[in-house]
Amino acid sequence: MEQTKLLALLDQMTLEEKVGQLVQLTPMFFSEQGEVTGPMNELEMTKEELFQIGSVLGTRTKEDVISIQTTYLANSRLKIPLIFMADVIHGYETIFPIPLALASSFDTELVKTTAELSAFEATRAGVHVTFSPMADLVRDARWGRVLESNGEDPYLSSQMTRAYVEGYQGEILSDKDTLAACVKHFVGYGEAEAGRDYNTVDMSDLNLYQNHLPAFRAAIDAGVKLVMSSFNVWRGIPSTANKYLLKDVLRNEMHFEGLVIADYAAVHELINHRVAADKKEAAYRAFSAGVEIDMVTDYYQHALPELIQDGLIEMDQLNQSVLKMLELKNELGLFEDPYRGLKDETLDRDMTPLRAKAREIAGQSMVLLKNESILPIQPSEKIGLVGPKANSHDVLGAWSWIGNPDKAITLEDGLKQAGFNPTYVEREIDYVQLKYCDKVIVAVGEISDEGGEGASKTSIALSQRQVELIKEVYHWNQNIIVVLVNSRPMDLSAIQPYVKGILVSWFPGSEAGIAIVDVLSGRVNPSAKLPMTFPQSTGQLPMSYNFLSTGRGINEHNHAQKYVSRYLDSDNAPLYPFGFGLNYSQIELDQVKISQIDQTTVEIKYQITNHSENAGSEILQVYMQDKVTEVARPERELKYFEKIHVAAKETVNGMIRLGKDDLSYWHADLSFTMDPGAFDFFVGFDSHAPLAGTWTYVE
Repeated sequence: MEQTKLLALLDQMTLEEKVGQLVQLTPMFFSEQGEVTGPMNELEMTKEELFQIGSVLGTRTKEDVISIQTTYLANSRLKIPLIFMADVIHGYETIFPIPLALASSFDTELVKTTAELSAFEATRAGVHVTFSPMADLVRDARWGRVLESNGEDPYLSSQMTRAYVEGYQGEILSDKDTLAACVKHFVGYGEAEAGRDYNTVDMSDLNLYQNHLPAFRAAIDAGVKLVMSSFNVWRGIPSTANKYLLKDVLRNEMHFEGLVIADYAAVHELINHRVAADKKEAAYRAFSAGVEIDMVTDYYQHALPELIQDGLIEMDQLNQSVLKMLELKNELGLFEDPYRGLKDETLDRDMTPLRAKAREIAGQSMVLLKNESILPIQPSEKIGLVGPKANSHDVLGAWSWIGNPDKAITLEDGLKQAGFNPTYVEREIDYVQLKYCDKVIVAVGEISDEGGEGASKTSIALSQRQVELIKEVYHWNQNIIVVLVNSRPMDLSAIQPYVKGILVSWFPGSEAGIAIVDVLSGRVNPSAKLPMTFPQSTGQLPMSYNFLSTGRGINEHNHAQKYVSRYLDSDNAPLYPFGFGLNYSQIELDQVKISQIDQTTVEIKYQITNHSENAGSEILQVYMQDKVTEVARPERELKYFEKIHVAAKETVNGMIRLGKDDLSYWHADLSFTMDPGAFDFFVGFDSHAPLAGTWTYVE
């Protein structure tokens, strides 16, 4: 539809119809099914109001969408089609690894492909918009939503966030295989105090700009269509009512032109925050701050017309927001086909290939943390199998609300499919059988409900029962391989002395069991790296590799002193650092050369050699330290990464260039500039990479 026709349609709309376009409800309003929660109990909606709303949250099947859209259009005066939104976080029915696992791949093309496949399947069920990617930076693994994140590093998160948006939205949104992406949560949600969901956030402007905004900038640069405001406060004001964040920063500085949507019932929660007295004030504060779509409350529907009639909100602001909603529907092709291909029987709906891709993607997302000559396993070996995750279908993780766990492949089934004949031992009395095995796989970790929204924990250690299980197995057999199924970094200190191998499989998705065996058996040579630090204990949290330099930081000269920034009962080091991960090859960085190209460009040449007979891939990582800065800066920062495949006995030469944008930072006055002086560069395969050279910038 041409823009002139959209404007003409806007002119035909009543005030109530305009406001309705900014209201989002769940499918339960169109049927007897569904769970009623929170403020939805309080909605008092007429039939006329129902058929004025603009969007629906959380349908499951194409039949649901066709039914709701048909009913809606039959009762809508202007026949403006609904837009259907959903949480397509790591797949739809076919479940891929959790986003934190995908970030472990350090592979933007893999993430982009995952988003494309997710969009392909979700659009066949009638979804138009996904509430993904989650760009929140996270440094506290106690927070349950860490599984939806890209981890602790702003650069890694930015690259992954961009890849998600490009994968979901494709080249053109009218393509029926694409989803409009909604990046979330703007902003700071990942820094909730004590890792407790929905808790207070208090951070400096520098922290906001340097660490939390970059991934959102990447999403906006990639053309993301929607931004979701977060639950937390910033400068004491909830994001949903924060004019500075939503207008000054998001609109004016970052030039976002799409729609801003509140998170679930967040407009209502302004009353709980005690920054609004009632519905009318909550609606006023949210809408005037820049929130355009009200998710599952009636606050906009029942308060905005009065606010506009009272002159507290200008009609122009409402018109602009409604026009953006109409434009999004138009981009999706909904005016031409409100069902967006759902009634087209020729549309490809064969999802079989997705399972094979899910297996491949899962294998590329698992991190090998420890291998004392125990992996890969061989079909000729007698393999023992024990633990709560050994034959569990609980391998999908949180936000797998459409995926069927019963269709997921267990680890036991994966071993059998791969030609192994595991000795599965379930009862403690039968552990003696493990004595006769060559190696024992102990599958432990979390259940799905221990991760995701509202799933914060005070401890990230393995349960005591699982620790005791590993110790009991050790009594019978010391050749133990731990497979960890988890949604967050975990404290593995208690089991470290008892095991020879550790594979972090995360929640791997529908093909979990066979994908894990692919890595354990060497069919897939692992290449993934940790996107978050694994601490020695929960007490070290929040923790990240890129901590700021302090006045009394520990170094090689003062590590034995008391009055430095340290613990009495632990050293400061992590158990496994950010960027760490092993493989089955012997890939080494042979040489690195740092040189200057021009005044503000540094060139890094490198040579990588695989000294083994096993082809493999490594993640080359470049870290930088600006030696003298205006404000305290991180000890080192990731500035570049690249997945490099190296054939057996092959040597690969490469070159990287970093320019002014890479070497600049946010100053106290929030200017983004580069300082003259020396820069140290660290090049290697994790965040403990050695110093490769120093380069000096002279103005």
